[in-house]
Amino acid sequence: MKLAALTLLSLTASTGALAQARLPSTVVPVAYDIAVSPNAAALTFSGTETVTVDVKAPTRTVVLNAADLSIRSAAVDGRKAAVSLDKEGQRLTLTLPSALAAGRHALTLAWDGKINQSAAGLFAIDYSNTDGSKSRMLATQFEAPDARRFAPMFDEPAFKATFTLSALAPKGQLAFSNMPATSVATEGAMQRYRFATTPKMSSYLLFLGMGDMERKTVKAGNVEIGVITRRGVVDQGDYALASAKKLLAYYNDYFGQPYPLPKMDMIAGPGSSQFFGAMENWGAIFYFEPELLFDAKRATESNRQRIYTVVAHEMAHQWFGDLVTMGWWDDLWLNEGFASWMEGKASADLNPSWKADAQSLVTEREAAIGLDATAATHPIVRHVETPDQISEAFDTITYQKGQAVIGMLESTLGENAFRDGIRRYMARYKYGNTATDQLWAELAAASGRPVADIAHTFTLQGGVPLVTVSDVRCEGGRTGATLTQGRFGVDQASKTPQSWQVPLSFGVPGSQAGSTVLAGPTASRVTAAGCGAFVANLGKGSYTRVRYEGAAHDVIVRDYAKLSLKDRIGTLGDEYGLATGGYQDLDRYFEMMAQVGPRSDALEWSAVARVLSQLKARFASTPLEQPLRARTLSLLQPQLARIGIAQRAGEEPPVTNLREDLLSLLGSSGDPQVAAEARRYVAALKTNPDAIPPAIRQPVLQTYAINATPAEWDGLLAMVRAETNPVVKNGYVAMLGGARDEAIARRALDLLPGGTLTPPQGAILLRAVASNHPDLAFDWAVAHRQLVESFLETSTRAGFITGLGAGSVDPAMPGKIRAFANANLPAAARGPSERTIARMAAAREVAARLQPAVARWTAR
Repeated sequence: MKLAALTLLSLTASTGALAQARLPSTVVPVAYDIAVSPNAAALTFSGTETVTVDVKAPTRTVVLNAADLSIRSAAVDGRKAAVSLDKEGQRLTLTLPSALAAGRHALTLAWDGKINQSAAGLFAIDYSNTDGSKSRMLATQFEAPDARRFAPMFDEPAFKATFTLSALAPKGQLAFSNMPATSVATEGAMQRYRFATTPKMSSYLLFLGMGDMERKTVKAGNVEIGVITRRGVVDQGDYALASAKKLLAYYNDYFGQPYPLPKMDMIAGPGSSQFFGAMENWGAIFYFEPELLFDAKRATESNRQRIYTVVAHEMAHQWFGDLVTMGWWDDLWLNEGFASWMEGKASADLNPSWKADAQSLVTEREAAIGLDATAATHPIVRHVETPDQISEAFDTITYQKGQAVIGMLESTLGENAFRDGIRRYMARYKYGNTATDQLWAELAAASGRPVADIAHTFTLQGGVPLVTVSDVRCEGGRTGATLTQGRFGVDQASKTPQSWQVPLSFGVPGSQAGSTVLAGPTASRVTAAGCGAFVANLGKGSYTRVRYEGAAHDVIVRDYAKLSLKDRIGTLGDEYGLATGGYQDLDRYFEMMAQVGPRSDALEWSAVARVLSQLKARFASTPLEQPLRARTLSLLQPQLARIGIAQRAGEEPPVTNLREDLLSLLGSSGDPQVAAEARRYVAALKTNPDAIPPAIRQPVLQTYAINATPAEWDGLLAMVRAETNPVVKNGYVAMLGGARDEAIARRALDLLPGGTLTPPQGAILLRAVASNHPDLAFDWAVAHRQLVESFLETSTRAGFITGLGAGSVDPAMPGKIRAFANANLPAAARGPSERTIARMAAAREVAARLQPAVARWTAR
């Protein structure tokens, strides 16, 4: 699963079952044969199934999962069973008059269910066609614990089985699932689709969709790759199809196992989710449209790269997650951390002009450390039991830190040995389930290295290592340095002593590198060939911060331009991070930042813009807000002038992306020229919907929204009401909530009770308001809790409202969040709120620490 871009740092849990989630293993599924009949207009469906099970020991009871289902009948081997449904525990128990003998048996069940309007179980996506007529698409979303909303199932990843699915769809509609349809038979005004039997797989990977859809395909060897979209936009899937074809060949080779299904569809849903952007259902990957369809008239370069990386992520799951699946959600990171790393590796190998490996240091690495260095962190591998805890596991630690740790191991073992270990793992465990240590064992066997000894220190505890470099001296043509290890943290709770086994490359640029593994707090003396700037963590392959003491830091500043791109970007990140943690003054970061000049790489300027954006957010609504805006303008306006507002033929993708970063930050900082350009472009939309060049469309709209006057907001509202393209409409809805003017933000909130927006759009609007007015958004949501919860997916209800206040600088807000959680959420669902409070505490601590240096810098 690829998380929605806006929810990476504040994921939430469902408010469902508090009971123990694990099913007994006395009875296990072998094969499901499921038939469903949806009534899309009524938002209901009915279903029947036969489940072949293997009874391991005699038992009178069979326990499986069910949620939001009304069971009409149940039998085992034709004998009627008594039915007991534990709604909170999401468990269905079938009890028989006498015990079942060990061996194969058949469960038969019939039920009625509901079609949801948010992405859980079988759900509906409502949208407008290009002619303004209304349509409704049906799709399923089962990860993590929602297959049980579709059919009674043994809904745990270790209970792998085969699935044979059939479904009724209206004539003229297309139905699609994990496998190709084997027959389509007419039944009155309906069509019965029957799909081929899947390979053995986990229940959360099953998929069904239907609607007025189109399908376009390409062939890659024996595999048919398809894109399925609402009618009229299927050609926007061409970029994803071409990308998927290249990726399939790449992955077949990398994993050493050919993709095992006859087809791989990529399905575009014209909606949105608060939780995810795409889902790796085996052979039927579901995406919300912005994550899959490339609209050349409206999509920016970053949109195009996002589509590629999301496709790469979900396709990597077809092996790492689908073919081999974690045994339980404790090891979710095996799926998500690896797929996140693989998307970056494939992007870097197949699109070298993107500089994806360096880009990840600006974004993913810093996102991971940003959370991991606070009291809100947790181990990558952590024990979970309830559906609440399962949903919480989808977060930045699982994805971005998992990605960084996988990358560190590849860097340490070498590309070939690491890949050989992955191939061993795939070959040994295909169609099965694993735990993390089984991956370490295969990597160790391939490399001859004690992988688990290193990996355990990064996966079984939270936190970030800190390597300090001191006493650097060059003698006899070799540079020596003392390396010590500690813990990096930005708040007091994250600075308790801790140690890791940190693999580390080091050396002087242009000379042969050395390597070591720092274990424990004992200082290590190392030497490297050559004289010059001594760089620890060369290439930034290891997951650690690095701090240089005294003269060693001065030399790094002096020789900054001689470092590799990844070392320049990683050092900028470390310098700012060290200041946030109080290990050095922010002045040292500004000293390093001053080495980034007009000829520096675009990614370096993107890294600078990221820090300036963070500082702007940290000191919003304080006396430093305006000085920071002014200093940001003076620093970045020349860079925008240098690369130009208009995209230039032949420019590198990082330059195009930098333009987006600069326009967004300058526009939100009040740059009058950028604001005027945004107004000019948006005015032109009235007569030409494609008036804004695609390369700058998103930052132009954001700039217009944040600087909107009441009259301009009225015009935007008219655009929302007139728009029929569901993706464009959702973007305009976000703009409605993006104004800096609080009076306009209140007008935006007034739209929520009136039915103007769909439930998913209501959530989009609320989050947009919270980006500039967190106190207003939180207080409004608390006052209208029932309405807000009607907008939300089950998996986001526990943390959505409390997350709205996360950006507040009001000292009273943490108490308000805790009071709301204690009054409205069960204890097991308060984890996201407590982590939000912890991150807010860290942010206050950091702001106080940085304030003097920021004041000095803005006064220069």
